[in-house]
Formats: sequence, structure tokens, C-alpha cells
Amino acid sequence: MEMKQLQQTLRKSYSFEGKGLHTGKVAVLTINPAPVNTGIKFRRTDISADGYIDALAEYVSSTDRSTTLTHDGISVTTVEHLLSALTGMGIDNAVIDLDNVEVPILDGSAKPYIDAIWKDGIVEQDAPRKYVEIDREITVTSEKTGSSIIITPSDRPSFDVKIDFNSKVLGLQEAHWDMSVNYAEEVGVCRTFVFFHEIEYLFRNNLIKGGDVDNAIVIVEHPVSQDQLEHMSKLFNVPMLERCENGYLNNLQLRFPNECARHKLLDLIGDFRLVGGFLKADVKAVRSGHTINTNAAREVRKLLNTLK
Repeated sequence: MEMKQLQQTLRKSYSFEGKGLHTGKVAVLTINPAPVNTGIKFRRTDISADGYIDALAEYVSSTDRSTTLTHDGISVTTVEHLLSALTGMGIDNAVIDLDNVEVPILDGSAKPYIDAIWKDGIVEQDAPRKYVEIDREITVTSEKTGSSIIITPSDRPSFDVKIDFNSKVLGLQEAHWDMSVNYAEEVGVCRTFVFFHEIEYLFRNNLIKGGDVDNAIVIVEHPVSQDQLEHMSKLFNVPMLERCENGYLNNLQLRFPNECARHKLLDLIGDFRLVGGFLKADVKAVRSGHTINTNAAREVRKLLNTLK
């Protein structure tokens, strides 16, 4: 496959408004075109007109249920879905303005970004894409979670994910993406997910103030009582929820049987954009999450510094 790809940016600015999943704060996010070699930068417009945070792994400050970047005391939270969308759609350069701390969750996937930009929103620029290349294999593991990521040099970007939550409902799921796979249709539309038994804990600990039943797949692993379902319906302020035969809550229809694995793939692609561009490598992830994803991206960045 020929890889002499030109850099790309957006044809115009695109704005989105919504609640942050974890903070519940409403934010307006605008993705703007940017010149060659800008990369991806965030700007908190509510704090400073000229304070930028580059989308780089060394600025990761938290991976508690999402990825947060912090630089010079300014933070941007839940960046992974947007970074995934920009990567899957081949955007090299963009400046993202945000007027609050957290990127809106929107529908829990990258679909709103794709829908806005995909049709006519991408422009080639007058410079070749600079791929991130490594000269050796990198392995990152976590004994605590049983997760691992192996990154192998390659002539093209490629990502594989296996998920295993010891869940009868989910089972073992796998998902794959490389540039021959249509990201917009196969990966970007896949939504975030949560287990029913986690939701009350998350609410009690103020971790999902912006959650609602339109932006998350809910897995009901264990039998639940009518009272619990009523309580959940009240929390989300929706009509009565039910557990479907397949073990999922009836709040939405799955887009793919393995939508949860595909969403983990979406997250992985987003977190790996923090290497500083498009990584020419095979990335194989097992039981991955934001912590190991960003640790692995950080290891790539460290290796790049030694190769300079």
C-alpha cells in the first residue's frame, strides 16, 4: 500500500455542544482548521486565548475512566473519542477550542464528529504526512488488570483489541482497524458502555454527572429487581427501563454484536494519537483501558526522543 499521504486539515470549523460525561458541565467544542505541522492542539477559551495543550502522551494527567491532558495548570478531560475521530478520518492538523473542562460526550461515540466532517470537510495540504515510526517492539503490561499492549514496527497503522470482562453477556470480543477498514462506518459509530452494577457507584461518587441512557450501552450482568430498574429509570429521568433477553438494558439497540470491543478499539486509536501523529505500527491490545493505552503511547514518545 502506497503511503505517500499528504497532510490533511478541515475545510471549515465545526462546533458541538453537550454535557461532559463525568463533570455534567455543558461545553461548546469547536474543531478548527490548522496549518501544516500543527498537529492536534486543544485551547481552553474560557481560561486563555493563547494557552495551548498539545495532544501528547507526556501531558496525560489522569486516566480515571477517561483520558485527561494537563499543561501549565490547564486541563482538558475525555479527549479520546475526538482524537479517535480525527485519526480515523485522517486529520493531521486541527486546533480544538473548548469553553469548559470536559469534551462533550454527545452520543457516546465519535459519530457526531464523523457526521459533521465526513461529507465535505477534509482538505489536503501542501506537505507530506509525517508518520511516527519506531525501530523496535515495545511491550507494556499490567499485572493488576491482566492487560497488555504489544507495538510492533510496521509499514502502516494497524490496531487489534481483545476484551474480556469475565462477563457472560459480553463474552470474549475482538475488533480490528487499519486504513483499509472504513473507520466512519465500522468503528467511529460504536458507543461507550457500562455495567448496570457500576452505575449507582458512579453516581454516588459523582463520576457520571453527564450520563444518560442515550450515550451508553448498559450491560446487565446479574439479575436485577424491579425496584432497581425503577430506581435507575428515576436516576436517568426516563420511562421504565428493562433488561433484554441478550443481557443489555433496553435503552438502545446495539449497532454491532461486538460494539463494546469496537468501542474499546475507538478508545485505543484515540489514546494512541497521543504519540504525536499517525503511528506506523501494529498495536495489539488485550483487556486495554486508558491507563495502559496512554502508558504505551508514552513509551513510544520516550523511544522517539532516543531516536532523535
